[in-house]
Amino acid sequence: MIQQNTLRFLKDLGNNNNKAWFDQHRKNYESAREDFLLGVTRLIQSTGEIDAAIGNLFAKDCIFRINRDVRFSKDKRPYKNNMACYFNKNGKKGNGAGYYLHIEPGKSFAGGGIWMPMAPELAKIRQEIDYSFAEWKQLIGNPVFQKHFTKGITADAVLTRPPKGYDENNPAINFIKMKSFTVGKSFSDDEVLKPSFIKKVTATFGAMKPMIDFLNKAVD
Repeated sequence: MIQQNTLRFLKDLGNNNNKAWFDQHRKNYESAREDFLLGVTRLIQSTGEIDAAIGNLFAKDCIFRINRDVRFSKDKRPYKNNMACYFNKNGKKGNGAGYYLHIEPGKSFAGGGIWMPMAPELAKIRQEIDYSFAEWKQLIGNPVFQKHFTKGITADAVLTRPPKGYDENNPAINFIKMKSFTVGKSFSDDEVLKPSFIKKVTATFGAMKPMIDFLNKAVD
C-alpha cells in the first residue's frame, strides 16, 4: 500500500512546484520516495511470480526521477507531480514492452506495453501482428484482458494511411497503423491507499502479460 502522506506530498507539490518549496520540504519528499520505493520492491516481488524476468530487478533501477527535463519544454516547472516506475527485463531503460505504475493524486494508473518504438522495432511489431493476427485477436479479446482494459489497445499516434507494404483491406490494418501499443487501468486514491493495492496492480500486470510477451517476441 501507499501511505496517505505520500499522496499528500504529491498534492502539495502540485500546488507549490518550485525549488524553494521543494527544498523546504525535502524531508517530506525523502519520506514519500522511501514509501514508494518500498511499494515498488513489493510489486517487483509479486510481479516476478507471473513474469520471472521482472523478479530479478531492483526498485532503484525502475523508479523515475522526480525532476523534470525542462531544456526543450515551455513548461518550466522543475518537478513532476507524480512518482512512477517501469518494469522491463532490463530495467526502466530496457528496450521492448514492459509494465508501468504511475502514482498521482486523482490520476493513478497501472499500464504497460510499448510506447512509440523506433522504426525498426515498430516494423517488427507490425509484421508480427500481420502474421499472427489470430493470436493477437485472441489475447486482446480474452475476457480477463477486456475486464481490466475497457478501452482496449491505445496509441498516442495513428497513421492516416497504411504503412508501406500493407493494404487498407488488411484485417489487422487498424492495429498496423498504430505507432504505440499500450493499455492502462485507473485507480482511485482510496484504492491506492488500501493494503490490497499491490495485489490489484499485480493482477493488472498479469492481465496484460500475454500482450507484453507478444510484443517482446516481435522485437527480440
